[in-house]
Amino acid sequence: MQDQLSQTFSALADPTRRAMLARLSKGEANVSDLAEPFLKEMSLPAITKHLKVLEKAGLITKSKEAQYRPCKLNGEALKTASDWMEQYRVFWEESFDRLDEYLKSVTAKKKSKGKKNGRKK
Repeated sequence: MQDQLSQTFSALADPTRRAMLARLSKGEANVSDLAEPFLKEMSLPAITKHLKVLEKAGLITKSKEAQYRPCKLNGEALKTASDWMEQYRVFWEESFDRLDEYLKSVTAKKKSKGKKNGRKK
């Protein structure tokens, strides 16, 4: 059994599922609307399987309206993944800031040594 965050990243690992989420970010769509761009490449059962993975990961919700199965994006599941990645974004941003400061100090030292030795460019 996978934890919720692992299920989210597993679901996001597939480009078809990411494309479906991108479509749903523009608004609710029924299963046939979501399937339409992929029908030349894969079968409807394969598309249904992708939707089940997204639904199981909590990334979408599917409801029933007569013969239609409208799907909606569930932003809360994406927020959990985004919050998890945020700590690493902060780490890398701080690391790059420290690298930038170090490179500025090294460059400043080289310039001051060059002036002492009377070098000109």
